Order: sequence, then C-alpha cells, then structure tokens
Amino acid sequence: MLKELKGVGASPGIAVGEVLVLEDEDLSYEKKKIKDTEEEKEKLKKALELSKDQLNAIKDKVEREMGSDKAEIFQAHLMVLDDPELIGAVERKVDGEEVNVEAALDETVQEFATLFANMDNDYMKERAADIKDVGSRILKNLLGVQTLDLGQLDKEVVLVAEDLTPSDTAQVNKGNLLGFVTKIGGRTSHTAIMARSLEVPAVVGVSDILEGVESGDKIILDGQEGNVIINPSEEQLSDYDKKAKEYKERKERLAQLKELPAQTKDGHRVELVANIGTPKDVEGALANGAEGVGLYRSEFLYMDRDSLPTEEEQFKAYKEVAQRMDGPIVIRTLDIGGDKELSYLDLPEEMNPFLGYRAIRICLDKVDIFKTQLRAILRASDYGNVKIMYPMISAVEQLRAANEILAEVKAELKEEGVSFKEDLEVGIMIEIPAAAMIADVLAKETDFFSIGTNDLIQYTTATDRMNENISHLYQPFHPALLRLIKRVVEAAHKEGNWAGMCGEMAGDKKLAPFLLGVGLDEFSMSGLSIPEVKDRIRNLDLEEAKEIAQEALNFATAKEVEDFLTSKLNN
Repeated sequence: MLKELKGVGASPGIAVGEVLVLEDEDLSYEKKKIKDTEEEKEKLKKALELSKDQLNAIKDKVEREMGSDKAEIFQAHLMVLDDPELIGAVERKVDGEEVNVEAALDETVQEFATLFANMDNDYMKERAADIKDVGSRILKNLLGVQTLDLGQLDKEVVLVAEDLTPSDTAQVNKGNLLGFVTKIGGRTSHTAIMARSLEVPAVVGVSDILEGVESGDKIILDGQEGNVIINPSEEQLSDYDKKAKEYKERKERLAQLKELPAQTKDGHRVELVANIGTPKDVEGALANGAEGVGLYRSEFLYMDRDSLPTEEEQFKAYKEVAQRMDGPIVIRTLDIGGDKELSYLDLPEEMNPFLGYRAIRICLDKVDIFKTQLRAILRASDYGNVKIMYPMISAVEQLRAANEILAEVKAELKEEGVSFKEDLEVGIMIEIPAAAMIADVLAKETDFFSIGTNDLIQYTTATDRMNENISHLYQPFHPALLRLIKRVVEAAHKEGNWAGMCGEMAGDKKLAPFLLGVGLDEFSMSGLSIPEVKDRIRNLDLEEAKEIAQEALNFATAKEVEDFLTSKLNN
C-alpha cells in the first residue's frame, strides 16, 4: 500500500531500495525465585565479559574506520559495564531478593535509566540511553539471543527502525547500506550524525514510519527534503530514479571544484576550511577541498581515555595536522563541560551545565591543564600555520587572563630553548551574546573571531538545542542572530582582523550569500558541506551577495528570512 510520509532530512542523498525493519528482539523472561545466587552471579559475570568483548570489537572497528571521536560513545558504554554501582546493584538484588539474574538486571537497568532520565542535567539524561543500550546487550547475552549482524548484510537495504543505537550504526556494512529512516530523532541525533559520517542518506523523526511497513517493502527516501515513500508507484520510482541520477551527477560535478578557489564571479576570495576532531578527519577534509582547518576540536584528545593526555601526545596530534594541511590550523583550546564530560576530572554536577563551569572557565581555573595544552600547541606551531582560539569568552577579563597565561608559557619555552612561532595568531570564538555585543572591544585585543553559531543560537534565543519540545525555537535564520553576526564581522574588520564562522550555519548553502554579503572571510564546516558551499559562492557576485544580505536583515521573522534566502537558491 502506497504511503507518503514526512520527516527531517538528516543526511543528503536519495535512496531507492528494499526495507529492512529492525525489530526489537524477544527479550522476554520469567521472573523466578532461585536458590543458588552464586550461580546467577556467575552467569552475570560471563555475560559482562562477552558484552565487553563485543563492545571493544565495535569500538576498535569504529575508531579504525571513522576516527576516535566517533568511537567515544563505546568507551562510555564500556564504562557502564564497569560501573560498580550498577553491577553491584544487580548482584545485591540477586542476593537480597533471591531472583534470577535476568530479572535483577532488567529491573536495575530500568531504575537507573529512569533516575538519569529525570535529571535536569542534559549530559546525565543522555546517559540514560547508554544504560538502556548496554543493559539490553547484557540481557541478550544472558538469554542467548542472537542479534541481527548488521555487519553481514548480504543485500542492499534501507534500514527502518524506531531509533538506531550507536551499537547498531557502528556495525553496519556500508557497502550494502542504502540509507536510514527512523521514527524519532532530529538533525543532531546520533543516527543523523552517523549517517553523515557514513555519507548515506537519512530521514529521521518520521513519527508513523513503523505503521504498516514491513521488511521487503519498496521504499524511497529523500535525505535532503525529508520525504519518505513506502511502496511507491512506477511514476514515483521513475521520478526519484531521475532525481538520484541528478544528485549523483551533481556530486561528481561538485567534486571537480576540489582544486578551485572559493571565489565569487567578480573575484572576491574567501576561505573554505574544515571542522575536525582528530588527525584522522584530515583525509575527508582534503578529499572535499578544504583549504585548512577552521576548528580543531581539541577536546576529542581528552576523551575516550581515563586520564589527561600528556603534552607529548597533544603535540604529536597537532603536529600531524599542521604537517598535512597547507592552510591555517585553528586549534580551539579545551572545550569541555555542557554536554561534554571527562570521567577523570571531578567536575561538579550543575543545574544548567551549558551556562556553567565549562571551556575557558575551566582552563582559567585549572591552569596546569591549560598550560600543558598551550605548550603543545606552541610547539606544533613550528610545523605549520597554527592559530590558537579560546572558546566561551564572555568578557575582556577572560581574554586578558588567558593571554597572560599564554605569555608565561612562551617565556618558559624560550628559557628551555624550545622552538615555536612567537607571533602566531590568537583569536576567540564568539558564541555568547555578551561577546557579540562587545566585539568592538574584544577585537582590539585579538587577531581574529570565529563565530560559533551552534551555541550562539541557543544562547540568543534561550533555546536548549537538545530539547525536542522547543526545537522549533532554535532558529538559525532568526533576525537577531543575523544582526549579531553582522556586528561581529564589522567589529573585526574595523581593527583589521579577519572573521570566520565554525558553527553549522557556515555549511548551509542557503546562508552563504548572507554571510558573504556581510563580509565573512572564512567558512569552516564539515568536509561534506564544502563542495555545495563552494559552488554557491562561485556562482555569486559580491555586490549581489551584499544586496541579498541587506534585504535579509530587513525581515521580521526567521521564516521570512529562510523563505527569502531559499528563493535565491534558484537564481
């Protein structure tokens, strides 16, 4: 039966193929009283060991194929397996209530997951999903349930599910994966992020996708528009077959722009650079024509481990990127807190972590950690065009304090006879409205700005970007945001500095004319977005972009702005 559904386009591309519905396995069990509690605990021990082996294998595969930043979720899952509170609670339930281990585990996991899900801390809420995923794995191993091995798909399929866990997506055989469709999720969900990493189309948030769809059905998904068609007509198949060919041809055409500059028709040049998390991401950035790195998320060096990285470890990672990229390498200093925690740092639990103890605030407090990182960055500056960027600056005092510490580190390295580039550029991320409003003051004491729109949007609109109930208020096209961006760029230029952007907005081709028109000098984005944005820029005149930007600033609502910029795509 034909069904046409709508969701959120999470990863671009068109897929036409056969459905494989990922159904929940039968994990039913009988709760019963037992006599030999030691035997039950031994069963638990074996299931934990098997689960650990499975997760380590998945983690190694993901790290090898996608990079350590994508593998960090499985380190979190391994930590759940080793959590003495959780496992101890299961064993106590077995001993105290004399129940079988399956029941003890299931009940304990539900209790812990509910506890975490009800916390105000977003990071802790996300841990509820980790606990459920790991708990399900242990229970499957206890029951001897054989999970469908997505690494062994023997034919091309589109995976359809309520949601896909990290374990699911990590094991997928990309060669036979046409795309994802899920009932829940948004553009920032795990499934969406992994789909973009795998470069397969995905539509998420299709609320009624599981009603009336079966494995073997024919499906069309359009990851750009968010359209899903179940059992399409011959005419629809023909239409989308044509669209798929056009999309493939467009990708091939855009690939030819790789060596060409991001330059308007009238000769105005900007830089298109990449956001990366690890040295492994350089390959994808170069493949898509990145001219450098506009955001090196150094916090990934601190994750997926049980202790702080040494100066030498950091130096090698920064040096490798600096040597492989000819262009600028902007290294953001440690940005943890908010939704990024480190298990080995005793950070306080907070009611509002995104407004709390994070990023530069931690570095200025834990100066020894900050100095170690600055030493590594300075040493790496000898091997390329390295720049330093401080995140979460909200006041001039923070900038001055960070620069004083940097000056101390430089003096120490000089005294030790260690070589580094003394005049490397130092800039800040503009991601707090307070910083945007005093950008004219901050520009006098920096070399550059990079606008971090992901946080700037949520702080400007007072919208938690992780909260699905208010996700409609998280608006990249909000008139207030556009005005802040213009203000920041003008403040930088007035002092002779350059201004870049490293948030998601930089990779939106609809926004390219506006950003170009207000004078943005550098666009930093995921490697996949570079060809589309470059194509858009190369088909514009600078004066035309200025006119578009000015007109966009006159609209009263985000929808009016978006509709206007969308209308310009076909011009």
